[in-house]
Amino acid sequence: MTTAGDIMHRGAQWIPAHETLDRAAQLMRELNVGALPISDDNERLCGILTDRDIVVGCVAMGHDPARVTAGDLAKGTPRWIDANADISEVLREMQQHRIRRLPVIDNKRLVGMISEADLVRHLSEGQIASWAERVYARG
Repeated sequence: MTTAGDIMHRGAQWIPAHETLDRAAQLMRELNVGALPISDDNERLCGILTDRDIVVGCVAMGHDPARVTAGDLAKGTPRWIDANADISEVLREMQQHRIRRLPVIDNKRLVGMISEADLVRHLSEGQIASWAERVYARG
């Protein structure tokens, strides 16, 4: 059985909700990632911040990324998966909620992220095509 822990990218890092978007962008550059899980003061997942969120939700609105926090852009219910979840559960979660990045949690701690690139490395062409059709389909 292939699990979320088997295919995830290890070394994912939180961005605290109180941290500014300019710092988030710097961290994304340092880590070479396009998304960061947002943590509250108790290191619980409270959202996901993407590079697109920073551009569209802050810069394009004329706001200063040095004054807007990651928590300001955290909306909705964050989705995550347990590290021991089967790959079919990973796909179901991502497809059902039409998401492209999924934090992986083990014992209430962030242990990794699953992205499209991780799926491509571990799934068949047919599985990828099915996943993409469901995630990218217009609702």
